[in-house]
Amino acid sequence: MLDVAYEAVDDLPPGRLAIIDEDRGLIRVRLDKTEPLADVVRQLNIEIDQLMSSAHWFQLWGNEIVCRDTPGCPLRIRYVLKDWDLEDPAVAEDRGIISVYINAGLSVEQFAAAMNPVTKRHLDAGHWFQLYAGEIIDNSPGPMSQV
Repeated sequence: MLDVAYEAVDDLPPGRLAIIDEDRGLIRVRLDKTEPLADVVRQLNIEIDQLMSSAHWFQLWGNEIVCRDTPGCPLRIRYVLKDWDLEDPAVAEDRGIISVYINAGLSVEQFAAAMNPVTKRHLDAGHWFQLYAGEIIDNSPGPMSQV
């Protein structure tokens, strides 16, 4: 199973507004709750781009597997601040891209809390998987696959 969790914290190293840690089936996104959301989201976009560059993550789009090296459509995630009244972030997925639209008026703590159920619902759709140490990890009910 894939488990992605966002957490607003106040103990990141100086100058780090967001840190993403990856392990087998596990992503932890730690965000600096003492900084403005716009600054944290700016750094989050840099951190998620570095994670996607690791080439451990894939999207199943129809019958195609999209990865960071897919020509004309490198796999990416982007966080976008919007001026709107929605409390929960909205996720739009297309071939090779996920856009997460965030209410610019939220605090970092509110954003982190809202992202957890949104991300779980998105992963439950079964379009994403991780290749970790030769093992394919996804949210399907069956056993893991070895490659």
